[in-house]
Amino acid sequence: MVRPTHEVEYEQMLLSRHGWMNHRGGRTKDGVLERSAYILLSRIRIQGPMSIGELSDAFGLDASTLNRQTAAAMRAGLVERIPDPDGGMARKFRITDEGARLLDQERQGLIDALDRVMADWPEDDIAAFASYLRRFNTGIERIGGRPWPRP
Repeated sequence: MVRPTHEVEYEQMLLSRHGWMNHRGGRTKDGVLERSAYILLSRIRIQGPMSIGELSDAFGLDASTLNRQTAAAMRAGLVERIPDPDGGMARKFRITDEGARLLDQERQGLIDALDRVMADWPEDDIAAFASYLRRFNTGIERIGGRPWPRP
């Protein structure tokens, strides 16, 4: 018997293959943010400046991976290191104006693409779909013990 979760798995696999929805990774010459930079900037924007340790806890990644990602983001001018605003010892990363501009640009591009995909969907269907995605993501976050802050 095929359960509905089989369909969810298959549709999720198909969703992940759609290149126009996937960030190509890194900041390219045309100003596109790589996927890791997009996620990093999104987290720092919603949570505020974060240290490597806080980022490691938030993402469940080791410090060396985050050191590479933040170093690349710094070289690209997307984040900067600042003293801890709360007086702690660890320096924190915050988004630069350029990082915020590119994050907004990338997010708007994705929203525009979603608007095209869902152009013939009723608003109620889009709202229901968003609600199901949020519920799905919060279930994953609950199991992983790493909730993502939401606006």
